[in-house]
Amino acid sequence: MTAPERPEHQGPQEPQEHQKLREHEELLHERPDRPERPGHQERPDHREPATAATARAAPDHLRGLSAELTDRVPRLLEAMRSVGTGLELRTTLDRICETAAALADARYAAIGVVDEEGEGLSDFVTYGVPGETARVIGRRPDGQAGLLGALIHRPRAMRLADLTANPGAAGFPAGHPPMRTFLGVPIRVQGEIFGNLYLTEKRSGAEFDDQDLHTVRVLATEAGIAIGNARLYEAARRRERWIDGSVAVTTALLSGGDADEALMVVAEQARKLAGACAGIVLSPAADGSGGLEIVAVSADDPSTALGVVVPPESPVVERLLAGEAVFVADAATDPRMITGLARRYGPSMMLPLRSGGRVLGALATPRAPGARQFSATERTLATQFASQAAVALMMAEAQRDRERLAVYEDRDRIARDLHDLVIQRLFATGLMLESAQRQDLAPGVQEGVERAVGELDVTVQEIRTAVFALRPGPGEGPSDLSTRVLREITMAAVPLGFTPAHRFAGPVDTMVGEVTGKNLVAALREALSNAFRHAHARRIEVLVDATATLPDGTDGVRLTVADDGVGLPEGGRRSGLRNLARRAESLGGSSRCGPGIGEGGGGTTVVWEAPLQGPFRVRR
Repeated sequence: MTAPERPEHQGPQEPQEHQKLREHEELLHERPDRPERPGHQERPDHREPATAATARAAPDHLRGLSAELTDRVPRLLEAMRSVGTGLELRTTLDRICETAAALADARYAAIGVVDEEGEGLSDFVTYGVPGETARVIGRRPDGQAGLLGALIHRPRAMRLADLTANPGAAGFPAGHPPMRTFLGVPIRVQGEIFGNLYLTEKRSGAEFDDQDLHTVRVLATEAGIAIGNARLYEAARRRERWIDGSVAVTTALLSGGDADEALMVVAEQARKLAGACAGIVLSPAADGSGGLEIVAVSADDPSTALGVVVPPESPVVERLLAGEAVFVADAATDPRMITGLARRYGPSMMLPLRSGGRVLGALATPRAPGARQFSATERTLATQFASQAAVALMMAEAQRDRERLAVYEDRDRIARDLHDLVIQRLFATGLMLESAQRQDLAPGVQEGVERAVGELDVTVQEIRTAVFALRPGPGEGPSDLSTRVLREITMAAVPLGFTPAHRFAGPVDTMVGEVTGKNLVAALREALSNAFRHAHARRIEVLVDATATLPDGTDGVRLTVADDGVGLPEGGRRSGLRNLARRAESLGGSSRCGPGIGEGGGGTTVVWEAPLQGPFRVRR
């Protein structure tokens, strides 16, 4: 009975890897001594022969398979199916190594991934080497020399009876397991060399033969397809993560937080997305030197970097301020990195935060020494992220300017009302009382009127002081910490409906450093905002104590903001409190909460403390 013809495929186009697998299966099942002919009968095992078109399209090394290789067909097909499953690149590489070792009966297998420049290895995946042995060996080969380097520059199949006797062998490091027999096959992805598959130490003690080479070549072909799919999937996932990070930065910057918090969000997202050991944001130095100052750090120990100024004579600063990105292979040894801070890092990206022709600062994402280099794709994605972050920073700055302008306009209106209405009425009331004082009154009444007139005079003076505070002169900035604290309290009085009580202890203006003072004011703003928005407080007391001693014995400044509100609700948001804690910890301090000043301990007391000087602003 003649076998029916295979119906033409009518569904969606078959994926490339499935088509390739089907063609290999047909080719490997075909018997070369049996020519095609019309009316071909089905064989007992019901396996179909390959079509003529498929046979013509097959690679030369798949034609004329021997009986020995045919015996390996079931294992090879199962291996090819296994390699084609999964989309994670690292998992795919591990699976290829394990499968190749099993097919060729090899003790060890490895894949050397060629870097983007084609000069060395960017990754080296192994199978069969125990974890303890790998730790003893230490750094993996980079493919810059020896046999592995030769296979990078001249990718070809290679079999060796004794690896150690080859002239190109570079030798093994201490602790490396002995290896003699060797088989190497290149892996191509979409026509380009991805890397090489290496097998060593055939378990039987024999050499790798032609059938091993042929089998591994077939597997390498399928591996190239699987790796290509995994790389596309990984690239898509990577782009998705960077896009999500850009959205998170934009959302956080436009949510109304303060500028320091916005910069911290940029640093944290950049560190996470780049897989770096630190995320660092720099802005033009406040001292006008022309250098770049580190203003936000996301790292395991941020206090040692915060406030460091990179001087203008640094070649890196010059390029960043010109809007150019700087990529460093090893920050510890690069002569352009002239600060001591760079000695703790390895590969680094430094990107300008540039928008509309204006450079707002720079973003640095260094990795640990010895870590892998940033790929071209990572550099492109990071550059796009920095551009998006710069746009978001400018939008956030414009939004804060609008909000600040609205506050200033409201303060100006309040000042006019205080001056034109309240003071005038108090003054008129005082005149009336003084007129009544000249009349013949009883001694007790006379004394009460005198006290009332005195209180009115004091009240008028206090209101005039508030008017001056509400109307700062053009270009006037906060000259000292106490002035900035008073202004925050005065601004908070508008939404609160009352002025929080305040007290200073110790030489606040002379002892507290610039960086610590700046963060203390931001912490005060956050605490007052929480008291207004969440606590619904009717009484707030603020204490700034520059005579405090921190738990580690160092001199510090302690900010205490106590209210009589509703306290901290169970399960409520803690983002504001986490911001306070993060600010303090970045300076080497701490933040905590306790009972408030309400009846029975109601309300909340926020205590924020940090070293007096915080991180010294020095050129390192």
